[in-house]
Amino acid sequence: MCPTFEEALELVGRRWTGAILTATHQGVTRFSEYRAAIDGISDRLLSQRLKELETAGLLDRIVVPSTPVQIRYRLSPDGLELVEALQPLAQWSLRRSVRGRARQTSSA
Repeated sequence: MCPTFEEALELVGRRWTGAILTATHQGVTRFSEYRAAIDGISDRLLSQRLKELETAGLLDRIVVPSTPVQIRYRLSPDGLELVEALQPLAQWSLRRSVRGRARQTSSA
């Protein structure tokens, strides 16, 4: 398998990465908004994932020079492209989930 593809899968497969990318795509921009949008993520892990996604070039970090300074995040062009590329996978998982519930209902 291609090493770059493996790296991409590992990055996307890390816990909370999908939730952060999805939240950003839905308009979340600030740390406190991520905490509110992503149930169960710790501050430490959220901070770590935001830095990883920024380092990977999937999020842009914007510093707003105000008092106090505001930090905002947005999808970079690569991040937006990744979210769009993941849409078929998200749709597949939803269809699979619906089929799984239907099987559970019919066997009950």
